[in-house]
Amino acid sequence: MNAVSRLTDRDRYARCIRASKMVSWDIDRDVIRGRTFDTSQKYLPDGLSLAPNFITLSDSEKLFVSQIQGRTYANVFGLVERFINAKVLEVSRDYWLGDQVALEALVRFSDEELKHQALFRRIDMLVGETLPAGYRFNVDPDAIAAVVLGKSTWAVLALTLHIELFTQLHYRHSIDPDGQLSELFKNVFLYHWKEESQHAILDELEWGRHDATVTANDRDKAVDEFIELVVAIDGILQAQAVADARYFVANCGRAVYEAETLSIEANFLEAYRWQYIHSGVRHPHFREVLYSLISEDQAMRIQTALATLQ
Repeated sequence: MNAVSRLTDRDRYARCIRASKMVSWDIDRDVIRGRTFDTSQKYLPDGLSLAPNFITLSDSEKLFVSQIQGRTYANVFGLVERFINAKVLEVSRDYWLGDQVALEALVRFSDEELKHQALFRRIDMLVGETLPAGYRFNVDPDAIAAVVLGKSTWAVLALTLHIELFTQLHYRHSIDPDGQLSELFKNVFLYHWKEESQHAILDELEWGRHDATVTANDRDKAVDEFIELVVAIDGILQAQAVADARYFVANCGRAVYEAETLSIEANFLEAYRWQYIHSGVRHPHFREVLYSLISEDQAMRIQTALATLQ
């Protein structure tokens, strides 16, 4: 048994507190530092934007696609962190009169999520200063949070771990290695990643703790709710793919006919499904944790539902 596997849950909460203190950062002092975005650079890397798949576009148009998607990427994170924070505050109630180490870890988690939301609002504003008018992200984060939080805690924690894990994957495998990426954009997600690393540990701890309290019937219903949440997210992505494609067409500087417009919409949707759904549910650790909690039949239901989102 290695050292990590011998850690108690209390040790892991304490480690998250220490890491949170060590990597603590400020939006202006550490991340933005008075900088602005430069439209000669990509905002989102090819590994996430899937820009090479936009085969009808020129290199400069693919650059524009990366910038549109970069803005949407920041906005989607601002959106999901609204309900993540609310759920973290809710589960922290279990520790109010109990384990104060776990409580501190979750309170720090919540404080960091609030900071992240503020950061992404700033990024939306800064990117907006560099791109043409007319971009739309017409999603009410409070309304979406209310819908998500109407589902079971099991389902919401499953969705949350999925998100926290893919954020780390995106940074390590796509954002950090891309030498053509905006340094400001890189820094935003470097600092975001530093804190999300702790959040994923806490998500997993809380999901496992909660799972131990539910009945088999409740868990079965929660699996269906998790599927419903993923499908609901896909609905948001479909609408945003259309909005972003139409924004691209309106501002790319040339005539784009309907057949190509539909192809561009499909490319945006492919990229968004990869970013926010498939890169998470295919994450090896997410699959390991999920499949340790559910039956083969439940796993098949999830796989069948995801197969329709291609």
